[in-house]
Amino acid sequence: MINTERADWRRGAEAAYRYRQRKGDLDVPYEHVEDAGAFPLGRWLSDQRRAYRAGTMTGERAAELERLGVVWDTADAGFEANLGAARAYHDLHGTLAAPQGAAIMDVQVGQWLTNIRRPGGLGKDPVRAERRAAQLAAVDPDWNPAVLGWTVDWQRHYAYLAQLLAEGARLTAVVPGVTRHGDDVGRWLATQRRNWGRLNAEQQRRLGALGVGPQKAARARKAPAKTTTEPGPQAGGPRAGGTAFQNGLQALTQYIAREGRMPGRGAVEELPDGPHRVGIWIGNQKTRRDRLDATQLAALAELGVDWAQ
Repeated sequence: MINTERADWRRGAEAAYRYRQRKGDLDVPYEHVEDAGAFPLGRWLSDQRRAYRAGTMTGERAAELERLGVVWDTADAGFEANLGAARAYHDLHGTLAAPQGAAIMDVQVGQWLTNIRRPGGLGKDPVRAERRAAQLAAVDPDWNPAVLGWTVDWQRHYAYLAQLLAEGARLTAVVPGVTRHGDDVGRWLATQRRNWGRLNAEQQRRLGALGVGPQKAARARKAPAKTTTEPGPQAGGPRAGGTAFQNGLQALTQYIAREGRMPGRGAVEELPDGPHRVGIWIGNQKTRRDRLDATQLAALAELGVDWAQ
């Protein structure tokens, strides 16, 4: 009597060996058929992974496949490949706060980081998600700025400012037009000083550690009394609209960091200047999407707003 199960397994192992010799790995597509169409190697390897996870594979067989380079968990293999690209990006930029379009080593690392920052982006298995988060934190503790209450764009500029100062630049010399990796750090710094009161406590602490503080008020000059009063910016004008958007973005960032999901329409978030109806705000942004500029859409997309992609 011939043990057909043993014979089939041996045939599969030998097909895997030939594929490994020819291709250099065992990253076999599920639909691949080896031996001139005679053996479904991709499906066979999928069956072996299933048996390995279920604990029904013998140690001898597992060891033989591991010597050939089998990857038991293809999802983890993909994560490890992208993590390698993320490390390379960090080596070059000193941060994982990559813009969405960033690429390195033929990997769209910016889009990958955007995806895994979203709620559930590290996988449904909590143990695996925790392990992956730890791997990312080992590269950059601030890989997910949303949990800290600010955007990826803010984190990247802050990291670049810290790098410039560490390399010997004087803070007074970091003025608009001073760039790093194409980002205008000087202009960003001026904005932080001007909008100091809108930053959260941790943002202020981090900038303060670099010697940055709020913009000093200009000395008042005595002027003749005006006989007429000019109206200030109208509600909904450019300045009010910009402030309202930034406040809404801050409220949305805080909500997602705490709840791990998008807010419902009735959600209200507390900011230093009072409560913000963040659920209604995000709905309003969707209805006026065509009037948002590229920077505003990018900031929303980084937080996982699907219609802003």
